[in-house]
Amino acid sequence: MDQTNSIVPDQIPKQSETDVFPTPLPLHEWVEVNFPIKANEALDSNTEGAKVNEDYVVAAYYFGNFHVDPRNETAHGKGWTEWQLVREAKPRFPGHEQPKIPLWGYEDESDPKVFEKKIAAASRAFVSAFIFDWYWYNDGPFLEAALEQGYLKAPNRRDVKFAIMWANHDWDDIHPAKLRSPPYLQFPGQIIPDTFDKMTTHIVDHYFSQDSYLKIDGCPYFSIYELYRFVLGMGGSNQAAQELQKFRAKVKAAGFPDLHLNAVTWGVQLLPGEGEAPDLKTLLERLNVDSTTSYVWIHHAQLSTFPVTQYDELATAYETYRSTASEELGKPYFPNVSVGWDSSPRACQSDIYTNATYPFMPVVQGNTPERFGEALRSAKGFLDSSTELKTKLLTINSWNEWTEGSYLEPDVETRFSYLDQVDKVFGKHNG
Repeated sequence: MDQTNSIVPDQIPKQSETDVFPTPLPLHEWVEVNFPIKANEALDSNTEGAKVNEDYVVAAYYFGNFHVDPRNETAHGKGWTEWQLVREAKPRFPGHEQPKIPLWGYEDESDPKVFEKKIAAASRAFVSAFIFDWYWYNDGPFLEAALEQGYLKAPNRRDVKFAIMWANHDWDDIHPAKLRSPPYLQFPGQIIPDTFDKMTTHIVDHYFSQDSYLKIDGCPYFSIYELYRFVLGMGGSNQAAQELQKFRAKVKAAGFPDLHLNAVTWGVQLLPGEGEAPDLKTLLERLNVDSTTSYVWIHHAQLSTFPVTQYDELATAYETYRSTASEELGKPYFPNVSVGWDSSPRACQSDIYTNATYPFMPVVQGNTPERFGEALRSAKGFLDSSTELKTKLLTINSWNEWTEGSYLEPDVETRFSYLDQVDKVFGKHNG
């Protein structure tokens, strides 16, 4: 990196609260001034710190690769986290805004005090839940410390609920990805029935029992990212349906009315190895799926121009998909709003940046906080006009996908502007 014209994250001086924030403070910059809360002053849902709009569930996906994990250390070296890719990102074309620098620094998400701040910021902005990208392969869990050590040990965790999306995709070495070298498959996403049985027992016993777990009509919300890969691992759709029935039986035996099974739907292949069921509507019915949603807008739209595709174009394509999703899928569809897209930090920075395969792909621009707010209002209108959604749930991509350019967390340039938009649209003070 040319240090004469670039900001080097390690060299950013520590700033006092007075330096960073002018007075009077915007609402959500309150978090930076009022933290850290003393360890023995836990916030719960009845304190001034927690804000809830019971009419909506605003759920942000959370990607937990910003802490040290033994598997990552084996692959990338001692102390490695995905923050390294964020630090090393460079502008790849004129007008490309990289690197992105987190306002809170390169923090360890497995630290409860770090997660306490995340929860406070989310709660103040009326983000009501984190949906964790949750990994469990045939040899066990991966990247669990963000949830286990960070969120679950944070004293104010009841202020923002949590759920898990089983991210059962192949885990490839794309940290970073090389332009002309196929990625190495580290952990296959397809698991066997015995693994699924052990995994679901752990989920029911360890997560669904938590008082802050997200439930819909009393039923724990559980989402599957790649339904078709799950079916392949179980040996077919009939066997998969049987395994899901066993899962539901465990949930009921634990005292819940049932499981709320959600499926992520998408139609554009992105991560190496993703696959889509050839007849998704039939599969959803066969597996007794309760609802569907999306993970990110680009799953439903081609990024048509390189190196930049405009956010407006992406929004239009997604909203076209959204308008018929419930009818075409035969299941209730929870809408999604994506903050943006820029996967270039996951591309090898010494390779030419050209339009190829993920993560060498167009960058979305024009995703200003104000334009993001318009997308939120559109999603809110969709929820309000729906006659089949008993629960008005919205998924947002995402809380912290820093290496895919889609995050609500504050950076040094936009600070809390995106969280402010969530508050403006879904805050209870808006009626």
